[in-house]
Amino acid sequence: MPYLGAHLSIAGGLPRAVERAVVSGCESLQIFTKSVGQWRARTLDEPEVQAFREGVTRARLRAVVAHASYLVNIASVNPTLRAQSMHALAEEIDRAERLGLLGLVMHPGSGTEAEGLPRIADALSTLLTAAARRRGKTLVILEHTAGQGSNLGWRFEHLATILKLMPSAARARVGVCLDTCHLVASGYNIATREGYRDTFRQFDTLIGLERLKVFHLNDSKKPCASRVDRHEHIGQGCVGLDAFARILNDRRFAKLPMVIETEKDPKSDRATRAIQIDPFDEMNLTTLRGLLRRRSAR
Repeated sequence: MPYLGAHLSIAGGLPRAVERAVVSGCESLQIFTKSVGQWRARTLDEPEVQAFREGVTRARLRAVVAHASYLVNIASVNPTLRAQSMHALAEEIDRAERLGLLGLVMHPGSGTEAEGLPRIADALSTLLTAAARRRGKTLVILEHTAGQGSNLGWRFEHLATILKLMPSAARARVGVCLDTCHLVASGYNIATREGYRDTFRQFDTLIGLERLKVFHLNDSKKPCASRVDRHEHIGQGCVGLDAFARILNDRRFAKLPMVIETEKDPKSDRATRAIQIDPFDEMNLTTLRGLLRRRSAR
């Protein structure tokens, strides 16, 4: 069975995210390790790091990943922004390594294919082969995007090109995250049986299923090929329950973390930093767990 989980808040400290995962019944977890709207990150002291790692072990979480800041754009042609992005990304990779995470999920970047894809490959190669992290185990996990605006990575060919341009030592440290909302929005119609089969056939041919490390399970407010990234609750959008049932029961994905990034309940009292399950998370996770019993042929 896949490892179901959610993106959860680190309010009150990183160990609190693990406590939230426990009360939510999660088997996997995604977090931010810093404020995603700021370049600078607060220092992680060793007691907090150790408490987090020990909490993950006690909770028996099967996989924990972080999501990188949305400010990072290593595809940028602006030298100042690119340098700032590379510094911030290096810091996030190092934080994820200290925390013992499976990987750091990131959006590839924005720009033109001709210039942006080689810049992404070059940046990742530089960061992952640097002496400071050459022996690291944490993966950089490129997230397939919806293709909104100038975002790169919305075609499997984009990701395949980035990987092809990287040396083998760096390429071995790179995985892929597929988001169900992004797949449909970018034109991969997993909502139908035929579209589902074709999508993963293409992915396997161009990238390889062995490189798939994480799923983001989100429904889509917008229709197939809209190239608009708007998450919806499970079963209430254009992805549909059948597609989620296929993914959840697909034996090829049986040991992968699958985390929801659906909207939180705005009525929840976050000011208290309470350790309690978000009602919307409970609704979406319950729906997904119900689909695990609903076998749907690929």
